[in-house]
Amino acid sequence: MDLVQVFADLDAQPWAELEHAYGGAEDVPELLRGLAGEDEEEASEALSELYGSIFHQGSVYEATARAVPYLAGLAAAGVRSSELLLLLGGIAESEDEGDGSEAGDCRAAVIAQLPLILPFVEADDARLRQAAVWAAARTGAVEPVLPVLRRRGEREKDTLVRAELLGATVLLDPAGAAHAVSAALDAGEPGELRIAAVLGCLDAGLPWTSAHHEAVLSLLPLDGLVADRFDLDRMEPLRHIVDTLLDRETAADLEAVLSLLDTALRAPDSETRAEALWAAEAACEFSRGAPARLAAPLTGLLDDPSSVRSVRSVLTALDKLGAHAAPAGPALAALASGGGELADRALASLARIDPERAAPLLARDLPERPAALGAAVGFPERGSAAPFPYDPELLTAVRARLADPDLTGNEPIHLTRLLTSWGERAAPAFPELLAARGRFPVFVPRALAAADPVKAVGPLREAAATGPEEGRLAAARALHGLTGDSGPLLTVLAAELATGDCHRQKEAAGAIDGLGGDAAVLLPSLRAAPGTDGGDRTVPRMEADLELALALWRLTGEADDVVPLIAGVLEEADSDWARWTLVRAARAAALLGPAGAPLRPALEEGLDDPELAPSAVLALLAVDPSGLDRTDLADAALDSAESHSDAMGALDALAALGPETLSGPHLDRLADLAERDRRVWWPGSALGVVRADALFQEAARALLRGAGAISAGPAAVPSTAS
Repeated sequence: MDLVQVFADLDAQPWAELEHAYGGAEDVPELLRGLAGEDEEEASEALSELYGSIFHQGSVYEATARAVPYLAGLAAAGVRSSELLLLLGGIAESEDEGDGSEAGDCRAAVIAQLPLILPFVEADDARLRQAAVWAAARTGAVEPVLPVLRRRGEREKDTLVRAELLGATVLLDPAGAAHAVSAALDAGEPGELRIAAVLGCLDAGLPWTSAHHEAVLSLLPLDGLVADRFDLDRMEPLRHIVDTLLDRETAADLEAVLSLLDTALRAPDSETRAEALWAAEAACEFSRGAPARLAAPLTGLLDDPSSVRSVRSVLTALDKLGAHAAPAGPALAALASGGGELADRALASLARIDPERAAPLLARDLPERPAALGAAVGFPERGSAAPFPYDPELLTAVRARLADPDLTGNEPIHLTRLLTSWGERAAPAFPELLAARGRFPVFVPRALAAADPVKAVGPLREAAATGPEEGRLAAARALHGLTGDSGPLLTVLAAELATGDCHRQKEAAGAIDGLGGDAAVLLPSLRAAPGTDGGDRTVPRMEADLELALALWRLTGEADDVVPLIAGVLEEADSDWARWTLVRAARAAALLGPAGAPLRPALEEGLDDPELAPSAVLALLAVDPSGLDRTDLADAALDSAESHSDAMGALDALAALGPETLSGPHLDRLADLAERDRRVWWPGSALGVVRADALFQEAARALLRGAGAISAGPAAVPSTAS
């Protein structure tokens, strides 16, 4: 096929009417022609731009399908054939259709080009054959593709092409390929083919056996065996094996994973241990039982830090062990006693598992310990009442840091938070805090109030009246907390609400709670504050309007000003970009009680969205519970938890529905979430997967006990939380 034929009708296509990732597709013809140009740099740039526009991060568009014939024609004409075959294969397997693209259109477009793609399966160049095999299989078109691949497989000698053929036949005919993948496990076959066979057995759904286990262990490290394959999902084969087996959620497959990782983490070579570390971290995030089993080999890696390629990777994995990381305390302390970034990172891990041991170490070299300081002020996590331990030497170090004129970044935030958590034990730092208030007016007021409530009154009053504008609200709030004097706070709040800045308005509206009747003078400012930011409401604008709505509600108890603001957010927020804004809007609606009844239709629509459903359930029960099918509401909440959308919100919704609503099947589903090995993820949680799941499990068990599904306390149910 010559280029004249390829481009014959290129300009006749309605490119300007078609869409790709960046809007109109008028640029596609020029890019396609650029691919065929003699300028290598221009051609490479054209290919890169096509990947970015018609195949943006794996998404396909209406312009993508229209471009496919030209891409296939160029490949057939010998223009960057291997690269274009891979692009066509990626387009074929994509299930992420962008705006304007009908489901399956792009795959159908690639299937239509199989007469141009399949001949490459017989190409002289092995790399070209490999690309053609991969691309053809991604179409999923069994009838035209599979016979061609099988015929080639009977004659193929190149190891990588054989591996690609094996993976392709599994993709197109899992049951029919079972014998071939099992045979390819043979120890006499090349490693690239054997690992392809292991992955193929998993893809075919075959049981994991000792043959698979022994093959993987004999081939470690695995990454190099797939480095020249095209399947990006399998570029880290050990991680893929672990993920696939864990996803089966059987006791046998869990044991297979843990046994494999236990052995790999103890392997003599660092490359194998590096692969195993990454896979072990994933296992601990997925499995509640993994930390207990993997703690010993993981912590053992710190006994000889020089034996691992990256101590940082070990520390990252240790952070996923929860309480099971405690035995690593002495080794972490030894690492933390050194210098540099690694010592800082080790101390951060120690601060999470043994804060008492970490506190004096943090004091020794505080300026060089930013990660450890961040971990210290991240303590306590939800569910813990204790602050990071007070240490006199650490207090001295904090005072010295506050006096440093070059203090920048997050450090002043962390230092003042630490002092605030210590309360009056931080009183010796009062002079340094006082001197730093001009530089850090937002962060210092709370620490001043905590360190010395008596001495802080005067400086806070002054800061609220004449201090830097950005810190006046913080100073006025701290002053109000100490004295109950609402005057300075009311003055500052009125000024903040009048700024038109949505971030400042949100903070001001949130500060009104607790002022009681004194805040009535702010009603005109509150009613005037909501806006549009000059156009459609942005997410920050909607967040501010929600806070303003709640402030109005608390002050007036009148729905006329409040319901339209909440309704606007429920109607305007895009769930893909504002999921938590929608959740907060539904939670705000719940606070209105029956006055929020006009919001019921929008809230009912939210039941179909797993991310919004728990909050919608809570809101519907509050605003208008009449006629609600509580069984359906419980199902919606459980669906949310099971899909890892809003797990803790789901528990709140189930608790609000009441134990009498939960049927036997509901309780079975909840018990499975609480007691299975697979963790329940909590998107958006700052606690991390392991800690967030432990809190979910604890709350789910409490709910089950309340429903009579668990007869005793937590000790009656074996704990798997880590």
